[in-house]
Amino acid sequence: MRIGIELDIGVRKLEIDPEYGYGFRKFVEYALRLQAQRERRLSVNSTKMPNCVQRITLLFSQVAIIPQTVYNEECVKKKEKVGFMQGRIIKGIAGFYYVSAENQQVYECKAKGIFRKEKLKPLVGDFVELEILDEEDKKGNVIAVLERKNTLIRPAVANIAQALVIFAAKEPNPNFALLDRFLITMERQKIPVVICINKEELFQEEEREKIQDMYEPCGYQVLFTSAKREQGIQKLREVLQNKTTAVAGPSGVGKSSLTNLLAPGIQMETGEISKKLGRGRHTTRHTQLIELEKNTYLMDTPGFTSFYVEDMEKEELRFYFPEFSPYEGTCRFLPCTHTHEPGCSVKEALENGKISKERYKNYVDMYRELEEKRRY
Repeated sequence: MRIGIELDIGVRKLEIDPEYGYGFRKFVEYALRLQAQRERRLSVNSTKMPNCVQRITLLFSQVAIIPQTVYNEECVKKKEKVGFMQGRIIKGIAGFYYVSAENQQVYECKAKGIFRKEKLKPLVGDFVELEILDEEDKKGNVIAVLERKNTLIRPAVANIAQALVIFAAKEPNPNFALLDRFLITMERQKIPVVICINKEELFQEEEREKIQDMYEPCGYQVLFTSAKREQGIQKLREVLQNKTTAVAGPSGVGKSSLTNLLAPGIQMETGEISKKLGRGRHTTRHTQLIELEKNTYLMDTPGFTSFYVEDMEKEELRFYFPEFSPYEGTCRFLPCTHTHEPGCSVKEALENGKISKERYKNYVDMYRELEEKRRY
């Protein structure tokens, strides 16, 4: 069996095929320490190497080394015994990362210094390589972050299939401007969103219909639940099935209460609504990946009371309102910002009741905000 391993001697950067690399990393690091010899061809005594290495030859050049190695196939099958594994970060607290490894054990890890140098921070949900330092105490180091499917800044998570944004019917009252900002962030990442309105027992029927009319025509699924009465929980389970879902929303809307119903063994801390501030107190202080069942994960995240749309030009904002899409290219003036131009098809649809007035107002407010930010 022959496998190529690419090494850049100048920066001591090594890239090892993840399928075979665990058993040979120690060997490669040993070979790098011998680079001082700077010979054109270097043969290493296999008796000093891990048992899985029968022979290795390194071909040096000025820029890179591309060795060809003959491996013992049995060692590849037992790579977990060498001290390196793959896993997924399920929690991160104060610089410590808790990794659920492929052997079904959870290791407390720190990130290697190379992450600070490369300005890369491991996130909850990341698939990583870890180096086992102490098997008995379950200690290790995160040595590499595998390729990410997607990342979010707020909440700071990675590799999610969808987002579940939870707002309350009352106590605290729903903030649709905040909700729309969150939806724009997900639209930019092309992450599907499910909107969940908790405490539905506090809703009047017309208020329920208002939210459905605002968001369902835009393509968003809207669910209504009551953690207090345990209503709508089964429907929520079906939406989460076989996906990794990030839960987000303001404090006090019942995220932790719903999580406790979905995963009874977890029992997240819950809190009361502040009567003085009219909003929830923070009970979730860190992001945590919770396994509900096989292939179904929930990321419980801290609540937020504000949300800013950053790193966006005002001209692109309109593309993240799905209800505008049917009217793109049909306005009198192109490109049209849908704010002040005469003959605007979006504003005409607004007057005809085809677009939510509240959603459109939030769009204009965000457009003006981005316009002011660009000016300064």
